[in-house]
Amino acid sequence: MAGDYAVIALYVLGMIGIGWYGLRLARTKSDYLVAGRRLGWFMYSGTMSAVVLGGASTIGGVALGYKHGISGAWLVLAIGLGILGLHAAFARRLVRLRVYTVGEILDLRYGGSTSVLSGIVMWVYTLMLTVTSTLAFSTVVKVLFDIPEWVGIGIGGAIVVLYSVLGGMWSITLTDIAQFVIKTIGILFILLPVAIGSAGGFDGMRARLDASYFDFAAIGGGAILTYVLTYGLGLLIGQDIWQRVFTARTPKIATAGGLISGTYCLVYGIAGALIGTAAKALYPALASSQDAFPVIVEDLLPTGVRGLVLAAALSALMSTSSGALIACSTVTTSDLLAKFRGTSRAEDAEADVSRNRLTTLLLGILAIGIAMAVTDVLNALTIAYNVLVGGLAVAIVAALFWKRGTREGALASMIAGTVAVIAWMAIDGIAANSPIYWGLGTSLVVYVVVSLLTPRTPEPVLAVWTSRLNGSAADEEEAVNA
Repeated sequence: MAGDYAVIALYVLGMIGIGWYGLRLARTKSDYLVAGRRLGWFMYSGTMSAVVLGGASTIGGVALGYKHGISGAWLVLAIGLGILGLHAAFARRLVRLRVYTVGEILDLRYGGSTSVLSGIVMWVYTLMLTVTSTLAFSTVVKVLFDIPEWVGIGIGGAIVVLYSVLGGMWSITLTDIAQFVIKTIGILFILLPVAIGSAGGFDGMRARLDASYFDFAAIGGGAILTYVLTYGLGLLIGQDIWQRVFTARTPKIATAGGLISGTYCLVYGIAGALIGTAAKALYPALASSQDAFPVIVEDLLPTGVRGLVLAAALSALMSTSSGALIACSTVTTSDLLAKFRGTSRAEDAEADVSRNRLTTLLLGILAIGIAMAVTDVLNALTIAYNVLVGGLAVAIVAALFWKRGTREGALASMIAGTVAVIAWMAIDGIAANSPIYWGLGTSLVVYVVVSLLTPRTPEPVLAVWTSRLNGSAADEEEAVNA
């Protein structure tokens, strides 16, 4: 294992070094939060793929493949479909708006007074995503080095917090590109062919496994629909994802890079399920499907190569954690603290980047503390995802497409959808499919009815909104910087 430790140590030191380099690039709020809005298609597609393909997509995707076969790919396929939908329908508009948060978009479209409510929900979601990613990272570190869980949480969390605080989105983008390359090599080009070959190829797997393992629908229509609604829609509206969209240099780059990223996610999802299927053929009696990834890596790969694949798993976890942390920091400073301080968007934009660094540091420490204090954060993350989609999806998506929607309709739909999600989770359980259906349905009905019963959004507000969608914000920034 000495060679594996050496590879992982080099990987971690590399991430910290890249974070330190990012310190030189993050000189303004725009640099720190959205990488100066300067990413080209390669960096954009790489960082987008890195942030969405985390531990659930990698270790969890293999576990689902072990349990369900090729249909276990649907969780990651739903993520890929969400990324494709986001960039086919929304990305160009989002880039033109030149904002930092989802809440700012809602305020622009509806005329203010919506970002605090949406910001609170988004804050909880991004914080819990940081916590769960930190916990998953610590699990891998604990197994590798045989250390207590709290030490693993402290080590993993500290690495992510360090490079995120130093360079913000620039550090995260640069580390994401490195993580994307490592993940691609480790999972797609090493572990996938080794796993399939060791299982005797597709013919060997078919001979050992039930036919359902090769049926794309075997996991069940209800599970597939829930994955698409929860994760697909969650990716359409999540701050951690939209903040990556805001980093694109042009709307065209965002669209092209995002479509590449979405396609990559589909390939990654199928690869993970096939690795899990091969693990089932090789080790049919594992105590838990979650053991499939570490067991197949431990048994099939030589020293050094094994370290690279484990580094790929760590990279998946770290990229999600850092992306969620910077998103939580952005929501805190732009949607919540700015409102409580009473500062305008323009005044806040001039704030020293040290304020953003301090916020990121404090939130990172909070996330590490929560990860050490709780054990069942998966339920908490499920709650956050349900509330995010059930409470905010309708108001956010409709903001981009339906001019008749009003601020009153948006606020009422957020409240009604959130209440419906929480109520049905209490009735049917957190893991049930029904809360997301009831939340979305209630939110949609309330949004349409209240919007039609209240006065239209004032024309001056819509005029500013339309102007921003047409690119006026970019023109204003160029004029200021000229």
